Amino acid sequence: MLSEADNVRLTRVSRGTPMGELMRRYWQPVLLSTELPENDGAPKRIKILNEELIAFRDTNGKVGIVDAFCPHRRAPMFYARNEECGLRCVYHGWKFDADGKCVDLPTEPATSKMKDHISIKSYPTYEKAGLIFAYLGPKEEMPDYPNYEWMRAPATHRHVSKTYEACNWLQALEGGLDTAHSSYLHNNKLGDKKEFRQRDRAPRLDVERTDYGYYYVSHRNANEDGTYVRVYQYVMPWQQMRANVQQNPGARPNRVPKHDGHIWVPIDDEQTFVYNWMAGVDENARLDPEYVEQAEKSAGRGSDDLDPITFKLKKNPGNDYMIDRQMQKTSNFTGIVGVNTQDFALQESMGGADGRMICDRTKENLGSSDKAIIAMRNLLLEATRDVEAGKKPRGTDAKTHGACRPHDGLVPAGKDWREQYAENLVCKW
Repeated sequence: MLSEADNVRLTRVSRGTPMGELMRRYWQPVLLSTELPENDGAPKRIKILNEELIAFRDTNGKVGIVDAFCPHRRAPMFYARNEECGLRCVYHGWKFDADGKCVDLPTEPATSKMKDHISIKSYPTYEKAGLIFAYLGPKEEMPDYPNYEWMRAPATHRHVSKTYEACNWLQALEGGLDTAHSSYLHNNKLGDKKEFRQRDRAPRLDVERTDYGYYYVSHRNANEDGTYVRVYQYVMPWQQMRANVQQNPGARPNRVPKHDGHIWVPIDDEQTFVYNWMAGVDENARLDPEYVEQAEKSAGRGSDDLDPITFKLKKNPGNDYMIDRQMQKTSNFTGIVGVNTQDFALQESMGGADGRMICDRTKENLGSSDKAIIAMRNLLLEATRDVEAGKKPRGTDAKTHGACRPHDGLVPAGKDWREQYAENLVCKW
């Protein structure tokens, strides 16, 4: 369990808090590229790490992220005109470019030097692989751009989606790093013992620290088939990478061997945006649109499963995730359809029935299957103290995470997974 003080340290993300300052040392995904579809298009409200901001794509396609309010009289910049490489406040016409520089001050005399001293708060941006990132930290601490392997895959072999989750970011991340729950929460075929995660429901875990976070290894007895070994990656502060390469007997066939994962980005202390990515393992693993939609639908976030504007699931706390109690008795362990919908049903409810969105970890009782979660919390606590001490936190150097990848498969009895997986853990993109 965590102390109350450490629970607060890990979950609060506003500027000036330990976790808020740590988060601001990393590039944060803030939008899908498709959310700003055209140059000089409508500005978009966003909230990230408890900061209210406005995003826009200027005349040349550059993305700007600026304060949600004009520095003149605090008028909302959401209503601004996006024109000629800048946002012009409609209250008094003050105009700012994507870097926050004031480029026009029409209410002041032409001879005024005031324009040279006025700016709007802005943050650097980086766009790649269908995502727009922003850096909200000190300029002198800004790291290199993120360079995960899945970001280097061509568009034909990569897909990124987004979902809204009504809970604190940490309990969402913890759900992603917890491999033991898949034997229960995601048991969608009651009584079927063919799947490896149903043959052995008590995985043995190993955790190994790295410069970017850690990798952890799940071992499950697959009986005569050997050992089902899955290597996951945790990239600080908020990303999980996992493999879906091995064909599980009795499971829905993966037509394409792929890697996938999530990035859990705090909107504020009680809300999270989840960026879901998948990428084929090599040039032969193309992700066609039909396959992508099938995979997203299986997760519960297909095109018919969520609001395309808010990214909120149609199955949500307001309708108890459309739980089917008869299905729960006969065929599906939870009675809830959609793998990620099942995750949300538990994670969004951990704060309690009174609507609190942050889990009270002082009441936990952790076991051996929680090794990865304990290791992640320790790394984050250590990193918050590194920032307080003026040190660079783990995982900010892009060179450390550019070559990490997950893998899963069967390891014959008496063989070492490291030898068996050596070639598969080498990046192909």
